[in-house]
Amino acid sequence: MIGAIAGDVIGSAYEFHAVKTVDVPLFSEHSRFTDDTVCTIALAESLLNGADFATTLYEFCCRYPDAGYGGMFIKWLYSENRTPYNSFGNGSAMRVSPVGFAGETEAEVLLLAEKSAVITHNHPEGIKGAQAVALAIFMAAHGAGKKDIKHEIQSQFHYDLDRRLDDIRPAYTFDVTCQGSVPEAIIAFLESTSYEECIRLAVSLGGDADTQACIAGGIAQAFYGSIPENIAEDTFSRLTPEMRNTLSRFKERYGW
Repeated sequence: MIGAIAGDVIGSAYEFHAVKTVDVPLFSEHSRFTDDTVCTIALAESLLNGADFATTLYEFCCRYPDAGYGGMFIKWLYSENRTPYNSFGNGSAMRVSPVGFAGETEAEVLLLAEKSAVITHNHPEGIKGAQAVALAIFMAAHGAGKKDIKHEIQSQFHYDLDRRLDDIRPAYTFDVTCQGSVPEAIIAFLESTSYEECIRLAVSLGGDADTQACIAGGIAQAFYGSIPENIAEDTFSRLTPEMRNTLSRFKERYGW
């Protein structure tokens, strides 16, 4: 799942400094991990330990309080009674990549994706976004072609994936909803010819760059099989020892 995390780190510099081009530096002094990475690592750790998603998410996020969480998530994090808040934000989709890599069947992936979403994002669109991303990753990791992935995601989740980024990009703005950012991230993957191009395309939309690159990056890693070594190294250098340890153990168990 390093592909998702690298997307977050690369996109972080452009989250609030939108660009509409693919010709940008991948890393700079402003590149860092955000809440996308923290939440993704938390779900991975939960899968590795067979632990409760909500408990592990809470524990990890409390250890990284300055990662840039959304307002509603912060309220959830620091409330005495952590209940879901009917969100359809893309937070459910940004953290779900470990499920797509770890699940053994489509049914298991969809169930785990729902379970990982509903602890906060129990709105139907929040669940849908997580399931769509997890299924795309699962299919890509198991050798499905782009046409099959596109068809399945459209059939099950009714996202419009027939649009082109060149048509979307000019009027596209910052959108943190699942329904307004997940389809566009998937389209970035579908139009790409490599992992790096996928990340550049996701960032070039000028939207919620770190999350869209995180979503697209997870699918791209699963499809292309790996990410460039220099990107992996630059990403690892920006993570904590705890995060690197989780990633290493996840790869050892699941192969990603």
